[in-house]
Amino acid sequence: MKKIILSFLLLTITVTFAKAQIGNFGGEQIPDHTPMMNKTWEAIDKMMYKVSTQGNKKVYTPTYPPVLKKLENTIVDLPGYIVPLVSGRNHSTFMLSVLPITQCQFCGTNGIPPMVEIFMKKGTVKFTDEPIKIKGKMVFNPEPLKGNAEIQIVDAVLVN
Repeated sequence: MKKIILSFLLLTITVTFAKAQIGNFGGEQIPDHTPMMNKTWEAIDKMMYKVSTQGNKKVYTPTYPPVLKKLENTIVDLPGYIVPLVSGRNHSTFMLSVLPITQCQFCGTNGIPPMVEIFMKKGTVKFTDEPIKIKGKMVFNPEPLKGNAEIQIVDAVLVN
């Protein structure tokens, strides 16, 4: 009987600790990053792709909804996390994301987070795990199938 009680007690403690490790901390979602979504990111997140076929290949062409088209060729402020395109500490061109690079970019329920390509006006930005804020002109890449992002911020400056 003692073995059964001891086994039950041990099982109860193990389950309790496991729930503490993976639980929602009382039902609250605690993000492991600073949320970056704002109206500009929400508009960027609405971009979709038109899928067509050329020969045996599927071709994905970006389509920009009206709320996003309104931002084309305007100056925007965009907070986010640096996602380097090349190795190194300082970057004049990089991706900006609503999620930090240290968080899996493809995990979660919403798929791949929105990202834009940043081209600094002059100088470089030192890589950091902390969020930054960029100000620059939003443009749509006319040939995104050639390797660059569909949405770009050009002549960007670091705000913070």
